[in-house]
Amino acid sequence: MKWKIEFIALIFSYLLSVGAWAQPEQRVDVGLFSQNDTSGWEIRNFAGATNYSLGQVDGKQVIVADSRQSASAYYKKIDIDLDKTPILNWSWRKENTIDPGDELDKKGDDYVARIYVVKTNGMILATTIALNYVWSYQHQKNDSWGNPFARENSKMLAQRDASDPEATWFSERRNVVLDFKRLHGKDIRQIDGVAIMTDSDNSGLSATALYGDIFFSSEEQ
Repeated sequence: MKWKIEFIALIFSYLLSVGAWAQPEQRVDVGLFSQNDTSGWEIRNFAGATNYSLGQVDGKQVIVADSRQSASAYYKKIDIDLDKTPILNWSWRKENTIDPGDELDKKGDDYVARIYVVKTNGMILATTIALNYVWSYQHQKNDSWGNPFARENSKMLAQRDASDPEATWFSERRNVVLDFKRLHGKDIRQIDGVAIMTDSDNSGLSATALYGDIFFSSEEQ
């Protein structure tokens, strides 16, 4: 009996040392663009058509978004359990800087790059709420405001600003649960979709941005 106990203790010690008893890391892939995977992604045009296409940039497969006075969203319907994976991860870069004017006004609601997450409530569109992480020109990092087209339901947050250089990759992490609580005052435990958008329709300008892989992860990752 003694040797069995010692053997079990030895195995248990080994498993702990290699992490077999550790909590598995959680990750939900939304856009594996680096692997040429755009399954489930769709385009919705609002004004004109922003072109979204896979392309090689610096040896990296990414989504190239090219807007010519247009506004289109590239989106994916996907259920994300924020209790398990509350952290939104993505990478992006701007190829040019645009000044749309007053971003608090509908005429200035243009961004060289944005990514947003959406929580719907059935068929009642008026109760749909969203977070927009944007590459702002007018605001500074971490500033927040209501979208001029839907001030109560869609909140904007400046993840990057005009001081961040062009043609430079940035990797981002946001805790969506905390951001929903801070900006909407709501405890959100699940979202239903993710979208990226490069738009320049209101200002009549042109904008180009690149987007890398998008995924949700646990806080430990």
